[in-house]
Amino acid sequence: MGKITGFMEFERVEEGYKPVPERLKHYKEFVVGLDDKQAKVQAARCMDCGTPFCNSGCPVNNVVPDFNDLVYQQDWFNAWQVLDSTNNFPEYTGRICPAPCEAACTLNYNDEPVGIKSLERAIADRAWANGWVKPRIARVKTGKKVAVVGSGPAGLAAAQQLARAGHDVTVFEKNDRVGGLLRYGIPDFKMEKEQIDRRVEQMKAEGVTFRTGVMVGELPKGSKVTNWAKETVSPEQLRKDFDAVLLAGGAEQSRDLPVPGRDLDGVHFAMEFLPQQNKVNAGDKVKGQIRADGKHVIVIGGGDTGSDCVGTSNRHGAASVVQFELMPQPPELENKPLTWPYWPYKLRTSSSHEEGCEREFAIATKEFIGDAKDGKGGKVTGLKTVRVQWKDGKMSEVPGSEQTLKADLVLLAMGFTSPVATVLDAFGVEKDARGNAKASTDFIGGYATNVPKVFAAGDVRRGQSLVVWAIREGRQAARAVDEYLMGFSDLPR
Repeated sequence: MGKITGFMEFERVEEGYKPVPERLKHYKEFVVGLDDKQAKVQAARCMDCGTPFCNSGCPVNNVVPDFNDLVYQQDWFNAWQVLDSTNNFPEYTGRICPAPCEAACTLNYNDEPVGIKSLERAIADRAWANGWVKPRIARVKTGKKVAVVGSGPAGLAAAQQLARAGHDVTVFEKNDRVGGLLRYGIPDFKMEKEQIDRRVEQMKAEGVTFRTGVMVGELPKGSKVTNWAKETVSPEQLRKDFDAVLLAGGAEQSRDLPVPGRDLDGVHFAMEFLPQQNKVNAGDKVKGQIRADGKHVIVIGGGDTGSDCVGTSNRHGAASVVQFELMPQPPELENKPLTWPYWPYKLRTSSSHEEGCEREFAIATKEFIGDAKDGKGGKVTGLKTVRVQWKDGKMSEVPGSEQTLKADLVLLAMGFTSPVATVLDAFGVEKDARGNAKASTDFIGGYATNVPKVFAAGDVRRGQSLVVWAIREGRQAARAVDEYLMGFSDLPR
């Protein structure tokens, strides 16, 4: 504990943002990270409490008090060593993780928590700048071959761990670049893709092979899941060519809104809209790109994906942006004695909201309205909505609250329902009640599916979740696969 009374002396130090008018002109990151002095003050607030709930609040169990103390001592190299021991990609989580560790911080019970996420980012960025992030090449190769299907954070974490254990790892990605939703879901203004590219180069040096543009199995006809594959590989071929297969393809089926007018031009899933802009940012041309320029945009869904649609629409130059949420507006401050150390229910305002967005709570869409005279087809021009109220967990409409709102572009951002069923079916993998790959997280036999030598981890197994949970599952699944192949494993769990 660097400074015993630090938590009483110093207030929380927040990362800064570049001005809204400036950042709306581009898709680059705009967070101003902590300088050395700010980081030292922030780290000094850590209480090094007897039971550090931040450790268990973090899915990858980062050793938070230890790297906080090292930052306070300005021992950045050893702070990096501690952080790197538990988290394969802290430069990702330091940017896009919602920081459940901070919600669990003991100081958060009656004060503002330590800015753990900002310190994590500061450590990781310094490590890259100083050349501390180097390939860790296995000294002994096992001769075992592992296929990882999907290159999101779960697949990447698993592939890196397995390569470091000495296995020959091949990652299959259906899109043209590595990264999964990190690449084609998270906007560049939240995480620039250089963060992915340099990790890919590190992993290649560690022996990982990447095959992009390869679809394993098939998508159902008419699927809206992003797919830029140029070739396909059958599950049978993978099982034949590899000693183990890890499914880490995510939960990509977007939740739909089947109300009248759903087929109108201008009503799109968020995951049709966001990947296109990221592809353009990468220098590609996208024919018929969905644009918000000069349009009245309504985003249906109040979560992070909806917020990403808000930020992207504002950068396009939308005339107006409104975000709908079906649930009532949460309180601005959580009831800490009731919720701590768990993730609190409270109103969350993102940087995208601050750039310009009207937010509507407790509202439902009844119908999409189009401009076709016969009532069929045409372009969306508005929405019929109704206010809703909740009682005893049940929703009902508020009589007389119907209204019509103007809309030229509607983006559906209501989350994801499940992995692509046809892919799991092609492998013969048993599914749970929610349509996810059925596999436990047990210490013995964890992450194994009902199909011999086929494992599953990340959103494909647990459903839509956080980047930090994907990294955790990728790491744990890597240990399970290593143990399956070798009879034991030295990889951390």
